This record gives sequence, C-alpha cells and structure tokens, in this order.
Amino acid sequence: MAVEPQLGTEIQYVKGVGPKNAMLLSKLGVQTAEDLLWYLPFRYEDRSEIPPIMHLRPGRHNTALGKLTEVRTRPLRGGKVLLEATLSDRTGELVIQWFNQPWLGRQLEPLRGTEIVAYGLVREGYRSRLEMAATEWEAIEDGDTEEFARIVPVYPLTEGVSQRVVRRAARAVAEGLALQVSDPLPKWVRQRERLPELGPSLRQLHLPDSEEQRILARQRLAFEEFLYLQIALQLRRREVKQEVGISFPISRIGELEQPVTTLFGQDQETPAASFWQEVLQMLPFQPTRAQERVVHEVWADMERPAPMNRLVQGDVGSGKTAVAACAMLAAVRCGYQAALMAPTEILAEQHAFNIKRLFEPKGIGVVLLAGKLGAKEKRRATTQAANGEAQVCVGTHALIQEGIQFANLGLAVIDEQHRFGVLQRMALRNKGRTPDVLVMTATPIPRTVTMTMYGDLDLSVIDELPPGRKPIKTHWKRPGERAQTYEVVRRLVAEGRQAYFVCPMIVENEKMQAQAAQDLHLRLSQQVFPDLRVGLIHGQLKTVEKEQVMEDFRAHKLDILVATVVIEVGVDVPNASIMVIEDANRFGLAQLHQLRGRVGRGSTQSYCVLIAEAKSEESRRRLEILVETSDGFRIAEEDLKIRGPGDIMGTQQHGSLDLRIADLIEDAHLLERARQAAIDLLERDPELNDPDNREVLKRVRQRRSDEALITVS
Repeated sequence: MAVEPQLGTEIQYVKGVGPKNAMLLSKLGVQTAEDLLWYLPFRYEDRSEIPPIMHLRPGRHNTALGKLTEVRTRPLRGGKVLLEATLSDRTGELVIQWFNQPWLGRQLEPLRGTEIVAYGLVREGYRSRLEMAATEWEAIEDGDTEEFARIVPVYPLTEGVSQRVVRRAARAVAEGLALQVSDPLPKWVRQRERLPELGPSLRQLHLPDSEEQRILARQRLAFEEFLYLQIALQLRRREVKQEVGISFPISRIGELEQPVTTLFGQDQETPAASFWQEVLQMLPFQPTRAQERVVHEVWADMERPAPMNRLVQGDVGSGKTAVAACAMLAAVRCGYQAALMAPTEILAEQHAFNIKRLFEPKGIGVVLLAGKLGAKEKRRATTQAANGEAQVCVGTHALIQEGIQFANLGLAVIDEQHRFGVLQRMALRNKGRTPDVLVMTATPIPRTVTMTMYGDLDLSVIDELPPGRKPIKTHWKRPGERAQTYEVVRRLVAEGRQAYFVCPMIVENEKMQAQAAQDLHLRLSQQVFPDLRVGLIHGQLKTVEKEQVMEDFRAHKLDILVATVVIEVGVDVPNASIMVIEDANRFGLAQLHQLRGRVGRGSTQSYCVLIAEAKSEESRRRLEILVETSDGFRIAEEDLKIRGPGDIMGTQQHGSLDLRIADLIEDAHLLERARQAAIDLLERDPELNDPDNREVLKRVRQRRSDEALITVS
C-alpha cells in the first residue's frame, strides 16, 4: 500500500516525479516535497483569456485555440529545419513555428483535425499572416482547455530542467501538501492585517485561482518576510540599549548652567550654555536649525548610559562634518578620545585638515592615521593615540589595524558608512570599551531601505542646506554640443572659478566606448585649453600623487581638474563652480548626484553639465530627473526603482537584504505595517516565549544566524 507523502518526503516519491525527474529537480536544490513547495515562481503568464484568432495582436504573448489543419517541415541552411503548423478557427488562421525541432512534427502529425492550444509571442509574418513562436502547446481532449488556459507559473530553471517537469511536480505538491504547512504567524496578527493563512497562500502561488488571489498570497509571504526582519532589527536595537556604555556629562561641561536660548528650548535637558558658546565660536559659520536639531539628538544620546547607535543622513553639502565635530568636541571635553574613519585617504586627509583647523586652536591634539604615512610618522601617530596625547584620531581603515590602540576611546564616527563592511565597523568599536557610534552618509537613502537595512539605528536627517548655498543648475547636452560647454567653462575660469571634468574610465577600453580621463586630459590641455592649467587625478595614481594634485586644485594652482569617480565622496573645493560629466549615461543616478555635489559648495552660482547620448528610455529618464531636481531623496527613490536596493546601497560589499519574495518598491506599504506589527508583537511578548510566538522566534533566529545583519556593531 502506497504511503501518503509528507512535507519531508523525498521528492522522487511525490506523485508523477520519480527518480529521473528527482535528479533534475535536485539541480534546483529541491530534495524534499517541502523544498519544492517553497521553490516559488518568479513570474506568471496569464493564459486564462483565449481570444478568437483574428483578435490576436502582434507583439503580445497570447493563448490561441484552433483545429490543427496542416503540419509541414521546411529545410533551412546548415541542415536545420523550420516546422510550421497551421491552426484555424471560424475567424482565421495562425501559423505556429518551431526552429530546428523536427521531432515535434512526429508528435503533431497524428493530431491533424483535432484541437490544440498554444501559447507564445504573436507576430506579423509574410503577407500579414499571423505567426506565433510557441513556447508551449497541448492537445485538447473533449474540449477541456481549463488545464492550459489559466494563470501559469514560470519557475527559475537551470540547464536540462524544463518548466513542464517543475510545474507538474509543483502542482502535485501544492494540491496534496500545501495545507499541511503550519502557520507561524499569531492569529491576531493575521486577523488584524487581513492575511490569508500560509498553506493556502503557498497553494495559490503555485496554482492561482485568479490574479487577485495570487496577489493576496504573495503579499502574505512578503509581509511575513518583512516581519521577521523587523523583529530581528528591533531585538538588536533592544540589545544595544541594554548594553552599558558611557554616559557623557555634556550638560555639566563648563561653569554656567542656565538654559540655552537656541532651538533646544528650556523644557529639555540642555548642554551648558558655555559649552554651546564654545561650539558657536569654533564653527566658522552659524549652524542651520537642522544642524542644531541633529547635534541635540546626538548629544542627548551621548548623555544616556546605553551606547549611541545613530545614523546621520544628509544630502551633499548639508554639514554633517560640523555635526560630527560637535560630537567629537563633547567627547573630548568629557575626557575621552574620538576617532573618525573615512573610506578613502583623500577624504581622511581632508577631514583631518578641517578638524585640525577647528580643534588645534583649542589645544586639542589631532592626528592622521593613513597608509600614506611614512614609518616614523606612523609610529608617532600610533604612540599619540595609545598614550592619549592625540585626543582625536582621523584615518582610513588603518585605524582598525592590529597594533593601533587608544588610551580611552569614547566616540567612533564612521563617514560614508555604507562603504565599510560589518566587520570593519565592529573592529573600530572594539578599539574602546563600548564607545558611542555615530555613522554618517551623504547618500540619500529611501525610507524603505533605511527601515530595512538600518532599522536598528536611531536616525537623524539634516534636511536643510546652509544659507547662501544656491541650487546647482544642471543641463543635459548631447556630445555635439561640447563646444558650447567648453566656452562656458572658459568664461567661468576667466572669472576666477575652477572646473571639474569627470570621466567613467581611466584609459581607453575596446569593450566600452566611453571617454577616458587620460585621453580627455591630453585633449583639453593641448588642444582646447592650452593656455589653462589642467590637472589629472584617478585611482591608479600613487597616494602621494593624488594628494598633491588635490592640494594644487584646492590652492587654485590648477584651473581644471580631469578626474574619475575618485572625487565622488567628500572632496571640498568651494571655488569649483562647474562640473562637466562625460558619458553621463554610464553612471548611476545616485552616483551622478554625488558627483554633482562636489560643486555648489561656495556662495556663487554653480553648474553641472551632463554630456551623454540617451539611447534607452531608462537613460533618458535618469538624465531628466537630474535636470529637474536636486532633491537627493527624490533622486534616491528614482534610483531605487531603476537599479534595485542591492545595487543602490552597494550591498554586495557587506551583506545583502536577502529578500526572496518582498520588494522594497512594490511592497513599501507592507514594510510599514510589518514594522508596526513587530513593535506591537514585542510589546506583548518581549522574549517571544508565548507558545503562539515560538514559531516566529524560530524563524527570526534562523534569519539572524543565516545573514550578517547590516549594523554598526
């Protein structure tokens, strides 16, 4: 007597599979019936409508039904054949074609005079006849088209495995076993969110009764996926809050204790007035209200005993470095060291230069720790960090190398944090005894990505540019309009300004037809602007050479700087007022916005010129968005739609969102609901010990062990 299959049954024993098909399915990682139940389609073909043949439209995928009236084979060059079958109904004829599949003729010949149903791309052929490149077909028995004419799942495949094999096996599993799957979600969550149960949802994903049912089933699984992620992030946030860190006595700095008459207000715990005055005297400009608000949020975190884990997000030029300086000054005044880690030596050196200018007049020691240092300089900097003489240390990943010690590290600031991996951030944190962590990014991150990737961090947004900054005027020009662009550059240089020219590559490449920096530098310096001072910077230069070129540009010893994306992050030359980006269609939207942010850092009007052909609708849309807006968050949302979350955040560097079902764009509304459900669930049962929540806890633990959650600790 046959044994009824269970979820754990080997796939070969599922009805209609057998050993041969089981070997094929194993290529897809499918070993058991449950594996196949969770092997979900990646798209669907709606074959539920079968129009009369005359109503078929070229350029669309359609299902067609008709009587097989003719089968013929035509030889082609190279020994190949074209097989054609004619279907007819009362409205017209359709010719179905298969290339180099002669065996199909032997299958079709006995079916002459019977009805078959086919699915594929319809096109207009010779003398306007309708043709179809059929992907699938079936003979119809007793006029029953129901099995074929439905919403059909399309599964991801590998070589040697056909859709038919996977569909047949998945159908058997979904019909027989889907309802055996236990639902891990508590009943109250399902009811409140109006979610179907898990088993029926899995069945609908393999065998949709309708498009509405399929969508509802998919949303159920997407919500569940978001929920586990949000619970994991909330648990991580709670763990950090329970750690014992440093309580910086910022409000007791200085002698005066009266409330500060700034944005902070008198009903809050405020920093000492004398300390705020010191900050105002230190900064070379009046901070914006947004900067004041974020400084207050950071200081309030630092005063709490739990370690700070805060992300400061601000568009290019919004003044994040000033906020970091305020945090570092507070740490130093409370008797601790501060460290700032930047992703490139150019940026680290620039931070060190700016911070020294602010701190050294106050007697605060600042050192740079970077790979470019000679052995003697590095030994001195390392010694000063270890004995506490250096109260502020600025560097690249050299800060976390073995042998670098701090006397009393209390605050770790990480700039452009998405460029560092989890282990690098952890290594910096481990250089102290649970120091506060402040991470900064100039990459505007869409809210959905922030909630998903950084849900365990407290978030501050600097949403205001310093006064006097004028929006950058952006223009899109075709390659044939370069001459006019060069004239504008010459006019601005004559007025005392400087210009960037940015290229997507360093040297010419046969595979990629794009402007190369070395070639452009040669052309500009010798032909277009022979009377101007034109420099070149790119990633293959030695560090000391890059630093010299940047220093010459800062000091206005160069009028024009030809560069690659090495200048994308953090380079600050206020006198540079125009950027020309060659082959702009070769760059991502967010990257173009970052590059554009290198100009417009002074009080004069600045310009960005995008030189590009836009051969695709996507390229054209990217360039139009940059011309329309300088709002980094809107640009980030558009970039998310175009490129997807993994690419926009560079997550291949440091782990992945690993969302199998959910989509950050399509399911943004579900993410909000899942986050609130996670918070409510943990309020009801903080340890998830309730029997109704044990399956949820199991799934969350599995998720946390399977992937390195992207956190700063």
